[in-house]
Amino acid sequence: MKLPVVALIGQTNAGKSSLLNRLARKNIAIVAREEGTTRDSVTARIEDRFLLVDTAGLKDAEDAFEASIQDQIQDAIESADLILLTLDSSLYPSEKDKRIAKMALKSRKPVFLVLNKTDLGGSLETFEFRQLGIKPSETFRVSATTGFGVNDLKNGIFSVIPKAKETPEQSLKLALIGRPNVGKSSLFNSLAKKQQAIVSSRQGTTRDVNRVEIKFKGRALEILDTAGLRRPGKREVGIEKFSAIRTLAAIEEADICALLVDAIEPHSKLDQSLAGQIVEAGKGVVVVVTKTDLVSDTDKILDELEYDFNFLPFAPVVLTSSETGANVTKLFDLALEIDAARHLELKTSDLNKILNQAILEHAPAGLKNTRPKPKYIVQTDTCPPWFVVHGHGLSTLHWSWKRFLENKLREAYPFVGTPIMFSFRDDKAVKGEE
Repeated sequence: MKLPVVALIGQTNAGKSSLLNRLARKNIAIVAREEGTTRDSVTARIEDRFLLVDTAGLKDAEDAFEASIQDQIQDAIESADLILLTLDSSLYPSEKDKRIAKMALKSRKPVFLVLNKTDLGGSLETFEFRQLGIKPSETFRVSATTGFGVNDLKNGIFSVIPKAKETPEQSLKLALIGRPNVGKSSLFNSLAKKQQAIVSSRQGTTRDVNRVEIKFKGRALEILDTAGLRRPGKREVGIEKFSAIRTLAAIEEADICALLVDAIEPHSKLDQSLAGQIVEAGKGVVVVVTKTDLVSDTDKILDELEYDFNFLPFAPVVLTSSETGANVTKLFDLALEIDAARHLELKTSDLNKILNQAILEHAPAGLKNTRPKPKYIVQTDTCPPWFVVHGHGLSTLHWSWKRFLENKLREAYPFVGTPIMFSFRDDKAVKGEE
């Protein structure tokens, strides 16, 4: 079900991102003293009652890049059920504030005036803002920093927006992960079929985690577009560091991660590191090669991927182009297939047949001439699938046999795109056994 949309608009540095974080009760939008920190429209689900959209600060568009930002703000206003015009209460309303208020009121949508930063000295009285044309009864004095007045604002929002009639179904979360300028936002736009994220050739354009929900074959999918990660030594202090944290948090939040690699640039250790973090987090993974319209030899790309990501033999590879749209929607089918694999539950009897066959084919080897004895295996969890092998002396079991057992399990069952986890537990020897 589509939730009501509430849009935060206003000039840069009015505290919109801080207000979104306060209403969401967690840090979703980047907050910094630098003006214009928010450039994409960032959304947060508030108590399953409405979606709050934090837009970039309105200002004069100096170039095509800024103009695309302003277009997004206009889109947010047009799609909103309620508009929150947010101003810094310590500053007298300017001509620009008046233009913004006029634009909001012209939309014929309900408009609240939110006077933020009331905790600061020199906060102006409410009557100083009457010239904006918004009624005092629709004006709220708040402090996003201290939380003052935020509950009153939330109750005011609840009184205006339409009520949700049913609980939204749990969406499958697909995160786009990769280095800066690898084409995440272009792919995001192709998947969403609208200009939700800003596409620019500048590195590091996306700094927040941007989201959009779609329906595919009756299933709700939420796509997360993250800021690109550089090597730790090359990250700038401040905003870019915040974005790196959000990318790593997006990996933790996602069900499946699409690791994007550039077809025209060599794969780096950072790509491999990101793949390792996705696997360690137990998330589904698909490798997406972008910009394939710019290369002629795709077989060479696949060979390089097989070599560089030899620890990801279970991850499907998709060759895409956001320019031509090639294979873009194949990601949706793969996401559903990987999700099914992550939820796969196997019978204990079937698992033990595989274990016994593995033992017959290749006797378990241990360290320092020990003889580990696996006895039986059970599945204890899904998402990711987790298996516990019980036996004697398993603490000395050689890693190569563990890999052999995993391969035997993958041969028998389609664990496409998902890591599978193992624990090896030494049980106390039964009396009479060696």
